[in-house]
Amino acid sequence: MVTLPGAERTGFTRDRITVAFYSTFAVWGWLLYSFNPSVALLADDLGISDAQAGLHGTSMAAGAILAAFVMPRLVRRRGRRATVVASVSLIAVGVVALVLAPTLAWSLGAMFVVALGGNAALTATQPGLAIRHGRASSAALTEANGIGSSVGLVGPLVVGAFVAVGWGWRPAVLVTALLAVVSALMLARIPVGGAMTPAHEPAAPAPVASSAPARRSAVPALCFFATLVSAVAMEFATTYWATSLVIDQTEAGAGIAAATTAGLLLGMSTIRFVAGPLSLRISPALLLAGSFLLAICGWTILWTATTPAIAMVGLVVSGLGYGLQYPLSVALLLATAPHRPDATQARATLAVGLAIGVAPFALGALADEFGTHRAFVLIPVVALVGCVAAVVGGRAIRRVVGAQTDAVALER
Repeated sequence: MVTLPGAERTGFTRDRITVAFYSTFAVWGWLLYSFNPSVALLADDLGISDAQAGLHGTSMAAGAILAAFVMPRLVRRRGRRATVVASVSLIAVGVVALVLAPTLAWSLGAMFVVALGGNAALTATQPGLAIRHGRASSAALTEANGIGSSVGLVGPLVVGAFVAVGWGWRPAVLVTALLAVVSALMLARIPVGGAMTPAHEPAAPAPVASSAPARRSAVPALCFFATLVSAVAMEFATTYWATSLVIDQTEAGAGIAAATTAGLLLGMSTIRFVAGPLSLRISPALLLAGSFLLAICGWTILWTATTPAIAMVGLVVSGLGYGLQYPLSVALLLATAPHRPDATQARATLAVGLAIGVAPFALGALADEFGTHRAFVLIPVVALVGCVAAVVGGRAIRRVVGAQTDAVALER
């Protein structure tokens, strides 16, 4: 991994600023994994089709896309702390509106606000973690996402329990607002400076490099954009519609089916805490490629399951694959452009937004046409694309590093 300019630590220390940054992942993790399994339940509440319910993914995408455009400017003009605090606060406002939504139009608008705040917070936070931890950023980002999925692990269980006792899914999602307030207070207490970059800080100058390595360096960036899109598409399509698949295939009740989604989070959380430090010893690109293959194994178990228990096993195995895909893709992307972390993260957020907008809606539309079971064939197809992109990107990085090493040797 390339050490980012201004990195204050070369090791991996979980200090105060790191914990504060981690809190944004906890907020977003609870939101995603309490709301996404509730989409099928929301559809029943509002009397809408699966494709219409999938529009919440499109609304999330719109929020992510707007966040991608505004965040680099906001960080420069207002500083990282003010930007993240405002973004997390916006999540709380959007969540309150979401749980009060009586119509589809209302819930879509609320989800846009939530997604704008959530993606803005992560778009500002992830480069901050990368700056803080430098060459250990893959471990920091993987662990941060592990925090999010671990907190989110409780979400589907709470949704299932609340549905079972007749309270519905809305109180479980409302917990996000409380977590967002706590996170905003933590972040507001971090002094400005270092990774919590102040306002109007000039961008670091790009290093002078030969034209050949610069042209070749675009290849790994494009590959890791592809792995990022694949990862997000798979995760959101699965969390949105796994509840429906389990209901259709196992005839489980809605509460039990929603609770099985916790298996996905269990796998994701476990692998993130195990493999974060491992990414400092083994090529992150190699780990990324393997994670897509493991996800296909999990999908196979889930797709053929006829009982809730087997379906949960499939979701756990899928989670072991999914858990590495997003954080390693982001870490590898940031490493391809070490002197422009915020701009690169903004482009990554844009890619994430497009994936969120397309994948849940596409799978929902396919489910309306062919049934949820057949529609889920989309998942392994996307996984194969991600695997190939990870392999090609890893090889491209090795070629770029080799070319840069040769160039330095010639200069000497």
